[in-house]
Amino acid sequence: MVAGAMLGGDRSWAASRPNIILIMVDDMGFSDIGPYGSEIPTPHLDALAAGGVRFSQFYNTGRCCPTRASLLTGLYSHQAGIGHMTADQGVPGYRGQLNDHCVTIAEVLRQAGYFTAMTGKWHVGFEHGVTPWSRGFDRSLNLPAGGLHFSDQTGSKGGTKLFKNGQQVARDDPQFDPPWYGTDLWTEQGIRFIDEARQRDQPFFWYLAHVAPHFPCMAPEETIAKYRGRYLAGWDALRRERYQRQIDSGLIDPRWQLEPRPEQIPAWDSLSQSEQRRYDDMMAIYAAMIEEIDNNIGKLVSALRNRGELEDTLILFLSDNGGNAEAGVSGRYDGQSPGDPHSNVFIGRCWAHLNNTPFRKYKHYNHEGGIATPLIAHWPAAIQPKTGKDGWIRTSTHVIDLMATCVDLAQAEYPDQIDQRMITPMQGQSLKPLLTGEGTFPNRTLFWEHEGNAAIRDGDHKLVRQGMGGTWELFDMEGDRTEQHDLAQDHPERAAELQKRWREWARSAKVLPKPGKKKSKKAKPAARD
Repeated sequence: MVAGAMLGGDRSWAASRPNIILIMVDDMGFSDIGPYGSEIPTPHLDALAAGGVRFSQFYNTGRCCPTRASLLTGLYSHQAGIGHMTADQGVPGYRGQLNDHCVTIAEVLRQAGYFTAMTGKWHVGFEHGVTPWSRGFDRSLNLPAGGLHFSDQTGSKGGTKLFKNGQQVARDDPQFDPPWYGTDLWTEQGIRFIDEARQRDQPFFWYLAHVAPHFPCMAPEETIAKYRGRYLAGWDALRRERYQRQIDSGLIDPRWQLEPRPEQIPAWDSLSQSEQRRYDDMMAIYAAMIEEIDNNIGKLVSALRNRGELEDTLILFLSDNGGNAEAGVSGRYDGQSPGDPHSNVFIGRCWAHLNNTPFRKYKHYNHEGGIATPLIAHWPAAIQPKTGKDGWIRTSTHVIDLMATCVDLAQAEYPDQIDQRMITPMQGQSLKPLLTGEGTFPNRTLFWEHEGNAAIRDGDHKLVRQGMGGTWELFDMEGDRTEQHDLAQDHPERAAELQKRWREWARSAKVLPKPGKKKSKKAKPAARD
């Protein structure tokens, strides 16, 4: 292994070992940024996509904690110990914390000479003693979980603590120039960590885990004001417009039917003017959060460019799950000034239906609306993808692939054993062949499970189930990725084969045994993440 001290002033690593920045946002839907069909202006993400590549079939796990566990470890989340959330439910796949048989990207890359940093939301077992500084990060500014957007925030998340490099720090500490908005804070502190890496002449790995646009939805008032009135067109019309932009860009196949509005969601035109204004303001707050994320992408890119690091830095941008329908059809719209640090806003199911255009379902579920995420990759020095004429990488890929990608590009070693602890082998594959056009990316089968929801994707076939007692549905992802036409009755042998393979995986990946009913019920409070 190459130690950081051995690098000295020799920057020969830069030509072959890039800096790596993983940017993950929280609860953002598939179609909420410009390159994926949104009406929300995201010029900085647009520029990254134009100068890099876009993945059309990248997947997360459908929920906050499991996706973070998979991203950090390259394992399916149950293998890492976080099959549900962070409550310890007493069985191996559900201990609520990263276990001793996994390693993080930071632990592996630090041994290869990288300076490692993270900013933002942790949420993989902080309350159990699993912290950024104990799992490989040289520098960190983090929340134990999420939900905090403003330094002076009150309400249900108002007691959230802030930690810098292992020490609790006051949210109004002068070093952070309060009052601050979190999306700015995570970016600006991360740039300071980059400067430390440069002073040490080390390549850097930065995990930027934004809290936005997770509930309670909040943003600076001047940004929210830009969007008030823009959503009076309603979710029906806006969803059709996003769908058409997705077709025009080549993101989706026009054969994929737009998932109809579920009957529980009212037609926009059936609402009173006061109801429409309420919903408009809710989505204006959410759109403002997306703009603030994009502004900070621009800030980050400018910082890299000004330091001469942009060319040799791989930036990856994704979301941890699909749009969030929690709080139901009505959502929540509480406070004297909704969107400010003292309010409580959830956009709810109606707008989540827009967020996930053109797919079915939402966060929590293993249908495409729960697990499909944008993935933008930008790396000027090396990206030479084998894409179609429209620039999309259409290969099915998964958050488990990020560890393998980082290990590959960093020329690091993934350990088999640490001391007497056996380390679970990586489950993913390096994305390098897809990014550079060199080599091959072998076909493989992907799996999901969360809260009894389950899925398996093998080639163009996907078998998916809603809930433990749900009926398995079979879909052709090549011709029907919006999951409108169940083929299970037409192809019972294929459905049975995939169901058997899912069960075999579930036993081997610690999905089974499931926790007992009593413990499982305790571990599912509403809006936990």
